[in-house]
Amino acid sequence: MKNRPLMLLATLLSGSALLAQDYQIPKTEWGVPDLQGVWKHATVMPFERPRDLGEKRAYTEAEAIALESAVQQKFEANNEPLDPNRPPPVVAESLPPIGNYDLFWRDDAKFIPTIGGEFRTSAITNPANGRMPDRVAGLTDQLRARRDNLPARSNGPEGRGLGERCLVAFGNLSGPVMSPVIYNSHLQFVQSPGYIAITAEMVHDTRIIKITDTRNPAGEMHRKWMGDSIGRWEGDTLVVETKYFNNWHTLRGMPVENMTVIETFRRETGNKLIYGFTVDDPSVFTAQFSGEYPLSRIDESMYEYACHEGNYGMIGILAGARKLEQLESEQ
Repeated sequence: MKNRPLMLLATLLSGSALLAQDYQIPKTEWGVPDLQGVWKHATVMPFERPRDLGEKRAYTEAEAIALESAVQQKFEANNEPLDPNRPPPVVAESLPPIGNYDLFWRDDAKFIPTIGGEFRTSAITNPANGRMPDRVAGLTDQLRARRDNLPARSNGPEGRGLGERCLVAFGNLSGPVMSPVIYNSHLQFVQSPGYIAITAEMVHDTRIIKITDTRNPAGEMHRKWMGDSIGRWEGDTLVVETKYFNNWHTLRGMPVENMTVIETFRRETGNKLIYGFTVDDPSVFTAQFSGEYPLSRIDESMYEYACHEGNYGMIGILAGARKLEQLESEQ
């Protein structure tokens, strides 16, 4: 199974033929494609395709415009000022559809950037239904047992999610499979002759990718949050192979300690970078899956993500849990 991740690599690399004929990829001083800069990772396109679309890979232009308009109208409606004379909310009601963040703090996508001229219906393109493959038999029971052994969420900071503890980015912005989130979905690329660093603005994760064919064997023993990555150039495409993820991390709730992710990075135009991925883990999924995301070049700076500065929420959660325990012990 060692070469299994490479089976779909040709599919991702074939997208290089979609580069505009008159576009000249900028090169670094040492002669490789220049990927440096800040790229916005945002799109209305979901990771998995809605089931009712079946094997529909792309929208027509009219369908894409209609979808984008609906998304924009939704945000405009939710951004309307509230009636100051409105009655108090019913306790049993859920949060408003926009979520528990004011729109001022959000930076959701409202458009579908194209890939090779296509308005994709999902990031995943293989399998043909645009969805993650079935899980292997017995995995659900394994995940349940794993969750049962985790620290209780209110016992201490260790029980809270990794993003909430500011250990890794919320929503896998930094991987495995770098996916956009509701804000801070910016990725900064910095290159040197032997390395490429990718910094995610959310929780300021930085992946350091060594350009080499030889992986440090210590990577399996000393597992990093974002895995151990090595890269190589295949023509104008950067190919990165990552494995040995920290076993506290997950990919959409799935364990990643046995996972290998093959990623590709290629410039389609001066303002567009196509990020491809192939996920392989025979201990979790019955087959590989792969897909692509479009990243848009922006002329903006990255800012520090001061994750826990002034964060009294964690203190309040834990203090509230201790108070409930005290009240229960006094009964």
